[in-house]
Amino acid sequence: MNTLSENLDKNLKELKKLLPSEDILTYEFDSQDRVHCAIVYADGVVNKQLLGDLVARPISKTSLKSKNEGGRYEIKFETIEKTALFPELKQPKDFSEAVKEILDGNSLLLVDGLKTGLIVGAKLLPVRTVMEPPTDIAVKGPREGFIEDVKTNMSLVRKRLKTPDLRFQTLRVGKRSDTAVTVCWLEGTANTEVKDRILEKLNSFSIDNVPDSSYIAALLAPRKHSVFRSIGTTEKPDIFTAKLAEGRVGILVDGSPIALTAPFLLTEDLQSSEDYFISPFMATIFRLLRLIAVFVAVLLPAFYVSAQIFKMQLLPLGLMLTIASSVRELPLSPSLEMFVVLLLLEVLKEASIRMPKYVGMSLSIVGALVLGETAVSAGFLSTPAIIIVAFSGICLYTVPNFVETGSILRWVFLIIAGSMGPFGIVLFCAFLLYYLLSSDSFGTPILAPFSPLIPRDLRDTAIKYDLFRLKRRPKILQSENETRLTSNKEN
Repeated sequence: MNTLSENLDKNLKELKKLLPSEDILTYEFDSQDRVHCAIVYADGVVNKQLLGDLVARPISKTSLKSKNEGGRYEIKFETIEKTALFPELKQPKDFSEAVKEILDGNSLLLVDGLKTGLIVGAKLLPVRTVMEPPTDIAVKGPREGFIEDVKTNMSLVRKRLKTPDLRFQTLRVGKRSDTAVTVCWLEGTANTEVKDRILEKLNSFSIDNVPDSSYIAALLAPRKHSVFRSIGTTEKPDIFTAKLAEGRVGILVDGSPIALTAPFLLTEDLQSSEDYFISPFMATIFRLLRLIAVFVAVLLPAFYVSAQIFKMQLLPLGLMLTIASSVRELPLSPSLEMFVVLLLLEVLKEASIRMPKYVGMSLSIVGALVLGETAVSAGFLSTPAIIIVAFSGICLYTVPNFVETGSILRWVFLIIAGSMGPFGIVLFCAFLLYYLLSSDSFGTPILAPFSPLIPRDLRDTAIKYDLFRLKRRPKILQSENETRLTSNKEN
């Protein structure tokens, strides 16, 4: 694209062609020696007061022309830089770069007779305040969460990692959105191969719009249609920086409060930030409880249907008689009944999310109670089925990041249990195990450290060891510096 010229009017006409939108404004003024100047900016995303106080007003009170060695008057770029009292200043190479900076929220200062412009970083983007994320609430520990502004998120990371080894590299992804995607890592700690692969993949895609980090996660995922995640997600800076310190690579996306981390291990879903602020004994109990709850949530409805249709002897005699009396006159088959109750649970969950918050909770609770009680009283559904689905739903939410995957697996197990019975459940479990064994995240097996078995890394999985037993970083991440804790006597 053409470079800027010395003629101010010509530059303004060219910018008007490239940016015809009504929100692109131009403020024109003169310097003390009558040199015509103009500031081009996007309305609503620029701090006009700063532009006036630190740029327009100082220039209007300054003489920009100076004599050169030949005795002729000329305007020097250095004079403009010294007059504009602003910390963020740079020169655009051409109209293309100038347009990108204006659309990004910066301003372009043009001076008649100067064959370049000056980018003034006076952004004033609307952002919400830093607050506790709604998806990861902790009783103990930090309560700050990421927001939609990537610069603020970078500052939250820098606040916790005050080291020159912390590196940021920002890329522009999206032909129309031009979204800033920042890759973060600790130099000398992160696996260089993983970092290079992420940067290479981000540079290899061309997409129109990137409104959220989930788009980046989908682009980076090695298996596009897998129900299991291969990229970690978090909304908390303390978790994000802890993963960076372990040797992972992080990704921040402008416009999204959810940060990404890679490589991802399946055991990360069992971990909570609160586990590191309580005793290792209690953290181990909570993690084992979450693990049991996940298996119950996914397998309990399928086991109930399988036992009813194929192997009633799997149940204790007293429980078997109770269930038999409850389902004796039901019009639906066990698998169809469980399907209806699960569908009802998903509908209530979706409705409670979409409803206005003032009525969503009350309507979802009342709806569940009224529908459940009415269905049982009318003989349409059985009490055991409602209890099992409700318990399964509660158990699944003990691991919030596994809810989507767990919901899909619960449906698949239910269909297999109703058609093939216990044999089908065992067969599908074997298939899932094989699938997970062959899955990886940027070259790292997601079932690690169980497969491949790494005894040292087992200390922070389902069982949580104390801090002094975690002196070295996880071996599976292949960090360049494995030591993370030493005593002063060892140094």
